[in-house]
Amino acid sequence: MILVNTDYVAGKELEMLGLVNGSTIQSKNIGRDLGAGLKSIVGGELKAYTEMMEEARKIALQRLIENAEKMGADAVVNIRYSTSAIMAGAAEVMIYGTAVRFK
Repeated sequence: MILVNTDYVAGKELEMLGLVNGSTIQSKNIGRDLGAGLKSIVGGELKAYTEMMEEARKIALQRLIENAEKMGADAVVNIRYSTSAIMAGAAEVMIYGTAVRFK
């Protein structure tokens, strides 16, 4: 599966299949929360949260690919990521784009 954040794939003529997305919601656990609270006192990167969000991006991307494959896509163009807070301690990561087939 070719994944790009442009609206084209170099050298390919595209047939648009439609919007495709993947998402996940991740929440912090008490261990991460306590560690992050202590880290916020001295400053610096909150590595547990960075790792949690990286995992969330990977899950969302895999779901996007699975949805595009179900549509018979060869690629997804115009890929964008979005995040939002769902509730205290939980965040959604969504990735979306346009599924396309090569002509």
